[in-house]
Formats: sequence, C-alpha cells, structure tokens
Amino acid sequence: MNSKKVLMLLTAVCLLVIAGCEKKTEPVAPAVSATETIAAVSAAVEQTTCPVMGGAINKDLFVEYQGKKVYFCCLGCKEKFEKDPEKYLSKLPQFKK
Repeated sequence: MNSKKVLMLLTAVCLLVIAGCEKKTEPVAPAVSATETIAAVSAAVEQTTCPVMGGAINKDLFVEYQGKKVYFCCLGCKEKFEKDPEKYLSKLPQFKK
C-alpha cells in the first residue's frame, strides 16, 4: 500500500471513531421538590370516604387506630368501626401497603 492510501484509510478510521464517540444525552426529568413529593404522597393516601357507609367524611368525626386517623360520615359509623375495625381496613387508603 502506498502512503497516500494508508493516510486515507487512517483518516477514515479516525472519522468513524470520532463519529461513534458522539456524546448522547438522555433528557433529564425536572427536579421535584420535597414539598411536592410529600403533597403527592399525602393526596394518594388521603381518606375521602367513610369506610362504613362510603359517604363523604366529616373531618371532625374520627378515631385514631394504629397511629392513624380514620374519619367517618356520622357517629353511627364511628361506633361500628370501633366494634370491628379490621373489617374496614381494606377500604382505607392509609392502611394500604
């Protein structure tokens, strides 16, 4: 091979290597603040319905069960829950894992 062909071959190889080494960047998701994360988690586990009757809750009617507040629509539902709380836990987002 003459030196001209070798030089052309080396140049082609270098160009291919350089083109192959092109840095590819992945899009980065926007940063989420701790406050936004806490708000999203809270919204996901916030109880909005009575576990006994399924109606809208009254934030003034609740019991603490296993360290978490359980809200009810009326006093009757609160009493039913207190008699057999395990029966209603599957309906409560704060107890889902």
